[in-house]
Amino acid sequence: MRWLIALLALNFVLHAQAAKGPPVPDYPADRVAEGVYVIHGPLTTPNPENQGFMNNPALVMTSAGVVVVDPGGSLQSGEMVLRVLKKLTDRPVVAVFNTHIHGDHWLGNQAIRAAYPNARIYAHPKMIEMARNGAGDDWISLLEQAAPGAADGTVPGIPDQPVDNGQSIRIGDTEFRIHHFGQTHTPTDIMLSIRDGRILFTGDNLLNGRLGNTRDAHIGHMIEATDALVGKLDPQVIIPGHGRSGDRAMYEHAMEPFRVIYRIVREQYDEGLSDFEIKPMVVEALQDYRDWEEFDTLIGKMVNQAWLEIEEADF
Repeated sequence: MRWLIALLALNFVLHAQAAKGPPVPDYPADRVAEGVYVIHGPLTTPNPENQGFMNNPALVMTSAGVVVVDPGGSLQSGEMVLRVLKKLTDRPVVAVFNTHIHGDHWLGNQAIRAAYPNARIYAHPKMIEMARNGAGDDWISLLEQAAPGAADGTVPGIPDQPVDNGQSIRIGDTEFRIHHFGQTHTPTDIMLSIRDGRILFTGDNLLNGRLGNTRDAHIGHMIEATDALVGKLDPQVIIPGHGRSGDRAMYEHAMEPFRVIYRIVREQYDEGLSDFEIKPMVVEALQDYRDWEEFDTLIGKMVNQAWLEIEEADF
């Protein structure tokens, strides 16, 4: 009987290992400020080469331990983040912040929770609600289609610590201030500032080097809210949801496509033009951004989204 139990246990272990996707290769952790590192992910959409890893996990060293912002979009991405972290410090992860509901930013929670079960995982209440209602499973299904097998073994690690606009969470010697402005990139977005606003984590309210999917967004609100926050805080270091981190000059360059889209659509809507008539004008105005990832795929959708927002406001 003992040999049968041992055999069944071995088969269970082998099955669990076989059901788990391959590891995501380690990416470098770039130091963007004292005690703050960003693993800048690829700009490409999920595919077999990037294995679904495409966001910017951040690591903040505090006197109480490490805080992770957006640990990636799969179990494998989260495990990669932990391996990279081990090269920097042996201090434990004590907290995680998820900036919004899109799974490429938070499904790495699973790896963090497995390694550090006492770590608190913070998110906006609407994100927690949507995650409990299956939003993570939607991303896993999408990833399975785009990169079959890459996320095998991933299950949603749902955040359970709600935070909202104006709250401050002190972790050791570092205060994380929460900024939420309703529907921006999604209805669930939080942006985080630390060190009296000198460092800002925007989530996908800012993208550098690629256009983003705006299916859950209000582009106008996103521009207005993020511009207002950056203007108020005047951060020295800005970490976008995708693309290289940088200073205020990076911010102005990266936000410009969204401003241009909205401005031209607003002007031409008032002239009675439809979205498909406006699109060529926007493309012409954004020639300097034609090499951005997903430009040709998403520019028309963004023009349409802006047009619909303006129409709704004008109705």
